[in-house]
Amino acid sequence: MSGRFIKINWAVVIRLLGVLLCLNALFMLACAPVGFYYGEEAAYTFLLASGICGGIGAFLAYWQRNAKRELTKREGYIIVTLGWVFLTLTGSMPYVLIDNQWAQDQVNTFSFTNAVFETMSGYTTTGATIFQDIEILPKSLLLWRSLTHWIGGMGIIVLTIAILPLLGIGGMQLFVAEAPGVTTDKLHPRITDTAKRLWILYVVYTLAQTLMLWAAGMGLFDAVNHAFSTMATGGFSTKNQSVAYWHHQPLIQYIIIFFMLLAGSNFVLGYFFIKRKWDKLITNTEFRHYLMLISFFTIVISGIIYLEADPALNSLQLDSGQADTLPVPYTMEQSLRYALFTVVSIVTTTGFITVNLANFTTFVSVLFILLMFTGGMAGSTSGGIKVVRHVILLKSSLRAFKNLLHPSAIIPLRFNGKSVSQNIISHVLAFFMVYMICAVAGSILMGLLDTGSSVSDGEILSLLTVPISFLGNIGPTLGKYDPVSNFSAMATPAKWLSAFLMLLGRLELFTVLILFTPYFWKK
Repeated sequence: MSGRFIKINWAVVIRLLGVLLCLNALFMLACAPVGFYYGEEAAYTFLLASGICGGIGAFLAYWQRNAKRELTKREGYIIVTLGWVFLTLTGSMPYVLIDNQWAQDQVNTFSFTNAVFETMSGYTTTGATIFQDIEILPKSLLLWRSLTHWIGGMGIIVLTIAILPLLGIGGMQLFVAEAPGVTTDKLHPRITDTAKRLWILYVVYTLAQTLMLWAAGMGLFDAVNHAFSTMATGGFSTKNQSVAYWHHQPLIQYIIIFFMLLAGSNFVLGYFFIKRKWDKLITNTEFRHYLMLISFFTIVISGIIYLEADPALNSLQLDSGQADTLPVPYTMEQSLRYALFTVVSIVTTTGFITVNLANFTTFVSVLFILLMFTGGMAGSTSGGIKVVRHVILLKSSLRAFKNLLHPSAIIPLRFNGKSVSQNIISHVLAFFMVYMICAVAGSILMGLLDTGSSVSDGEILSLLTVPISFLGNIGPTLGKYDPVSNFSAMATPAKWLSAFLMLLGRLELFTVLILFTPYFWKK
């Protein structure tokens, strides 16, 4: 019977998982000095968590130090999927170990389920939280939340690829599994050099945004955290009101908009821009559609906001106790800024908010739900379906109409001036089908598992938007769990389902689902 199954090199899998845990431990350790600086007991928690995580990682890596260096595609998928699971389980330790006496008002804040939910939301850059009051958390824990975003944004697997030559292991299999989009653009023939350049660009963008936010009036600690979240298209904030906290400082919001646009675009294009190869941007089909999509929805929604006189649209009133609100109707600039910020935040799957989406009209809410199915560009840190897949699907549909009129004609489907193979078109169609199946199945299961749900309109809207949001790694939803709420009241089984949907969306479905197919394990 065993001869029917493929032989997996589990030794190299274990070894690389150990390396990932060691890297995770170093990021945890970086939070300890922040805790000591602010005089927090949580600093010792990060020392302990880092020691445990690093110890486990070092043991695994040393245990299998003599593992064969060959790495197949199957092992790449296993390492990436298990890597994210292991990172989540170890990354949740600070939440579990920390002394939470200061958080007595939080409901079940540091249960294991809540810790896994929060950590998975961080690494997958979803940005959904179970915390009822973010601002009372220790600074070191706030930094760890943002760091999980930043690590997961570019992908710790890609970081590992940059150091794999030191281990004598090739990295293409991991890169393909980590970024399984329609195309995997490379900046250099050697995959390790590509990973290094992507991470350098990622760090430069993050540093630039931090300095700009700081100069615009945001505190340095807040600027660092929001830069981490923005470049990862995550959404964790240091304020309960998210970016709406700075609604009297439009420059801060415009800076975040710019970097959300940057993070949602292909990082390879950013590299070409720095190298002054501007023709690469002008001729890029996906980039043009990306900007056109954002521009169209921004114009439509800003017009609705500007013309709407309903006081309910005073969306800056995020909390019932907040008295600092703006008059309705909004000015033209405010309407445009709030619309642009919200559209970019949803399209790039960042999830920051300056307005409460629940306060908009039904028509605008429908537009936001449609935007949840878009996603940013391939090769970005954003989640979602991705613009390139929408473009290919649209072109494929138009080609079908042409074939009805000219059944004998061979009509190529072109993207960026090149013919797209039928294999890629089939892959895109399959992805759409699986994505929709997962969204529908997620809605059904969420209704069964979230025992707090009822049949009210708000609950039904939650059941529809929560799975879509988590699959797309967006964060904000509509209905019961609107953007100014949290997920602490969600039933425990529903939180585990949510964590799985986040992982499924972050690794673009197939990387995870392929492990559940029998032919993956058979010869």
